[in-house]
Amino acid sequence: MSLALLPRALTAMLAGALSVALCTLPVRAQTQAPIPAAPTSTDAAAGGAGALDKVSFGTNWVAEGEHGGFYQALVDGTYRNYGLDVTIVPGGPNVNNRILLISGKLDFYMTANTLQSFEAVANNVPVVAVAAIFQKDPQVLLAHPEAKVTTLEDLKPLTLFVSKEGIPTYFQWLKSEFKFSDDNVRPYTSNAQPFIANKMSAMQGYVTSEPFLIEQQAKFKPTAILIADYGFSAYSTLIETRTAFAERKADLVQRFVDASIVGWYNYLYGDNAAANAMIKKLNPEMTDALLDYSVGRMKADGIVDSGDALKNGIGAMSDERMADFFTKMVRAGVVRRDIDYRKAYTLRFVNKAVGLDLRPRQ
Repeated sequence: MSLALLPRALTAMLAGALSVALCTLPVRAQTQAPIPAAPTSTDAAAGGAGALDKVSFGTNWVAEGEHGGFYQALVDGTYRNYGLDVTIVPGGPNVNNRILLISGKLDFYMTANTLQSFEAVANNVPVVAVAAIFQKDPQVLLAHPEAKVTTLEDLKPLTLFVSKEGIPTYFQWLKSEFKFSDDNVRPYTSNAQPFIANKMSAMQGYVTSEPFLIEQQAKFKPTAILIADYGFSAYSTLIETRTAFAERKADLVQRFVDASIVGWYNYLYGDNAAANAMIKKLNPEMTDALLDYSVGRMKADGIVDSGDALKNGIGAMSDERMADFFTKMVRAGVVRRDIDYRKAYTLRFVNKAVGLDLRPRQ
């Protein structure tokens, strides 16, 4: 079957001091080489290439629309306008960019979910989240139209195809908050066919891709239940760096966060053709139709620009939201009660209303 239907995991909890919760399981294609910024006319405005601070940023999967704002900031010169010469290092099935961050080979990393940040604290890994690009985790459960699912509760009697990474994470929350049963769970192993064949089943996915891919393959439009809309309050697609790096190079971190935020506004609301062209070049299985769908769903479902971001700008985080998610994960038995979750993030670099003028007026 197509690599486009690979599952996405919220977290892959790995023990040890240097390895914590690696990957989402997004879509498509092979690992690519690092992508440096191309020279642009903005170099002069930034003081010339020699004046730029070199920065490396690792993503957690191959290039796709869900990374679009970072590629936008790269190709349209935004990073250079902020005095940065950014190299994007794509992830992939055989790449562990988070280890490269921890070991000092990368400056920033795109971590999948707040749970990874909590797990870092639990394992004494010295990293910190400095911005949360996605206000909503894009995890969904997909159902057939025949199942007549309209709410999360309607999924409870169905057979649920959940990945081995989803079982110890979001499914524990479903059990704790909504009394879902282990008895209905079946393994999701990168194959959508069991879901397609069983009209009384549901399958995990991302709202930005799997509904589209299922419709293309199976010729029906699945119902998508976004668990974030039912209280799964994790942030997603966070920018992470080493704690010492954030303290020692605060100005550089601020510029990278601000430029990335501007890139996301321009990707969502401006001309994103060049960014999408780069994504397609890096990921040959990506299509214009899927990219358009991903951007449309990010906007329609408020994945990036909703909640606190409406007032404080993309990338926003809050102590209240972090405390809420931590409490839920403790109650679900996903994280330990005794960790100091506040070490997992800092608000120093966000909530500054950067880029709000780039959002279209209603």
